[in-house]
Amino acid sequence: MNTFIEIFGQGKDLNALQMSVRGVIIFLIALVLIRISGRRSFGIRTPLDNIIVISLGAILSRAIVGASDFVAVVVACFMIVLLHRFLGWLISRSERFAKLVEGNKILLFSEGQFNRANIKKALLCEEDIMQGIRKSALIDDLTKIDRIYIERTGEISAIKKES
Repeated sequence: MNTFIEIFGQGKDLNALQMSVRGVIIFLIALVLIRISGRRSFGIRTPLDNIIVISLGAILSRAIVGASDFVAVVVACFMIVLLHRFLGWLISRSERFAKLVEGNKILLFSEGQFNRANIKKALLCEEDIMQGIRKSALIDDLTKIDRIYIERTGEISAIKKES
């Protein structure tokens, strides 16, 4: 048991080796937690998905530096991952719940005109929208664009007019 405490450390007074060992273990635990959470947590990037990334990082770091009990940190992170997975499951099965948690896409441009009220609601300016068009549609000519949305993820997407 003394060897374990010597390598792993105890409390907040950790040396470089102990923090390194904890870091490696937390890395492996985080990998397992992310696999349990699913691809959604790092692929879709809705506010719900960003919450898990921030929370896991903040909580797991406490185990590395010894600010919190190691087992309590792992259990708390496991519960957060299960909650995220459950909410993702609910979102995938209920459009109403998805709208409540993630919101709706917002129409920013249609019929050759910007929707100023929606642009204001989305806290954007025209240059933000143009940047999104250049990234998603790979053009900057609004005459070739049918509609522009800000998606639930915050990304701007443009739909080109049919030729």
